[in-house]
Amino acid sequence: MKANERKIAMTDLETSGDVFGVHEILEIGLVVFDQNTLEIIDTLNIKTKPLNIENAVPEAMVANGYKEEDWQDAVSLKEAIQQYADKTRDAIFCAYNATFDWGFMNDAFRKTGVKDMMDYHRLDLLSIAWTKSLKDKEKWSLKTACEIFNIPPEPEVHRAINGAMTAYQLFKKLNNK
Repeated sequence: MKANERKIAMTDLETSGDVFGVHEILEIGLVVFDQNTLEIIDTLNIKTKPLNIENAVPEAMVANGYKEEDWQDAVSLKEAIQQYADKTRDAIFCAYNATFDWGFMNDAFRKTGVKDMMDYHRLDLLSIAWTKSLKDKEKWSLKTACEIFNIPPEPEVHRAINGAMTAYQLFKKLNNK
């Protein structure tokens, strides 16, 4: 399959901090879409059970609204990564700040032993937005990009599926410019 025929796997994570290998994925949001029609093919919204919540950064927990009682039905990291892998086979990984999200995902694939069957290419939505006006701004956050391109921002308490959907909307807008 050619690269320009592959699905895009727009991914957003909520984590317990910003250092993969130390902090954990708490939630995975995924929007899989056709890169040519931009039609959504599949989604995933899944919470993972943290094993080392004591390592969490308090500010990260506030930003993603983590409350233990909301994670009662969360699944193991391995189960979440397997579900993600099943939905992203042959897709191209994309995220707003792909370095951050891919670092955590790559570490999760390694730790769980789940085989990553995605295409090896990675798209960074932040870099695409940077070339189209974001570079002139003081902050390069998804919220700032949404303001520039007239996209409703994700809610203040972050949820991974909201971040993935917001990034998908930004991708669509940038693809039409």
